Amino acid sequence: MSAYDLNSPHFQDAEIARQHLEAKFWPDGAVCPHCGSKESYKLTAKPESKKPVRPGVYKCAECREQFTITIGTIFEDSKIPLNKWLLAIHLLCASKKGMSAHQLHRMLGVAYKTAWFMAHRIRYAMSQPPYLTKLDGVVEADETYTGGTQKGYKGREINKAKRPVFSIVKRGGEVRSFHVERVTAENLGGILKKNVSRAAHLSTDEFGAYDSVGGMFAAHVRVTHSKGEYKRGYAHTNTLEGYFSLLKRGLNGTYHHVNENHLHRYLSEFDFRYNNRKVKDSDRASKALAGTIGKRLQLREPKNGTGLSESVPN
Repeated sequence: MSAYDLNSPHFQDAEIARQHLEAKFWPDGAVCPHCGSKESYKLTAKPESKKPVRPGVYKCAECREQFTITIGTIFEDSKIPLNKWLLAIHLLCASKKGMSAHQLHRMLGVAYKTAWFMAHRIRYAMSQPPYLTKLDGVVEADETYTGGTQKGYKGREINKAKRPVFSIVKRGGEVRSFHVERVTAENLGGILKKNVSRAAHLSTDEFGAYDSVGGMFAAHVRVTHSKGEYKRGYAHTNTLEGYFSLLKRGLNGTYHHVNENHLHRYLSEFDFRYNNRKVKDSDRASKALAGTIGKRLQLREPKNGTGLSESVPN
């Protein structure tokens, strides 16, 4: 994260940030989000008018609807300046172990609740679409638990419920993580069927839940951790162990108390950074910015459970 990056004009000025978004999302000119028409014009106040026109408002020549670049994105209806949104995206993408809402609130100069909600909107933008392609080659599968007993103030132990996380990773490729209610052969098998090619070689530990699901793939190799075995040929789960180490350092060291209802969003954040680990911070932020299109996140929890509740955990 260089000083040049943080001092970029689109991080400092809301209007330049708007122009930055328009150049990214509309490289060939404004597109109406209501009807898809490219025939539109920018509204400006008439000399005799006493009513100002909001910055960046366009009007479609076809359907006559007004729109801005933020319609249909996580920025829609937000009163937070766009330059602060872009800076928040950059900070979350550039921080290896994440950035807490408290830190964002201090760096952006916004309220804590605002920073918390911004961070969750950005994690929503980082979430990957339904998987159209399945992982192939050598694929590792392993489970871990977040939460549990942690050290609190002056070394006092804090007892928290353990939450199971199941992850799969293609060697040298991407990772996909899931918060599961219970670690059972049925739950793990369902995820593997949807996400891993039958021609893949599955590598796991000796956990019994893999006994019935391993036969679905071209090969199933396993290591016996209970006997001190951690690698045998290409049989190991060391890639996922490294990912879990980074995940837990972020959840325990940066975020501390993660509400179970929002754990899947934190997993999206860490998956996104891992899957884009080989690119520069600016390129990673650009990809996250592209993910803001077509996604909105409400503060109040709707009936379908896709939004956020009004309670604000850390």
